[in-house]
Amino acid sequence: MAKYSKGAGKKVEKVMHEMHEGKLKSGSGKKVKSRQQAIAIGLSEARKEGAKVPKKAGAKKSGAKKSAKKGGAKKSSSSKGAKKGGTKKAASRKTSTKKSATRKKSATKKSAKKGGSKSGSKSKSRGRK
Repeated sequence: MAKYSKGAGKKVEKVMHEMHEGKLKSGSGKKVKSRQQAIAIGLSEARKEGAKVPKKAGAKKSGAKKSAKKGGAKKSSSSKGAKKGGTKKAASRKTSTKKSATRKKSATKKSAKKGGSKSGSKSKSRGRK
């Protein structure tokens, strides 16, 4: 039994012809130069039209089953824990930076109320003369 229908083959052939002429463009609008990319575009267009085309490789779920059989699940769970901890630390860092920023703002407000200038521009200009 054939994996691809005749309609899918024709669509890919048409797209390859467009690529060789320099008329085929990707979704972003740039010219397609890669043969593999042209084939992928042809197959995706054939899928949209309803032609018989196998599912994308990324859509398969058998990869997760294979890694579980080999014992890869243990490694992935430990790496997931490390990722979770990293995100928590990043969140706590964000809050600490926010706190320090608010402290700085409040300190400048207090100094402005007291009448003291933070920069002291007059003393700097005297020193340069």
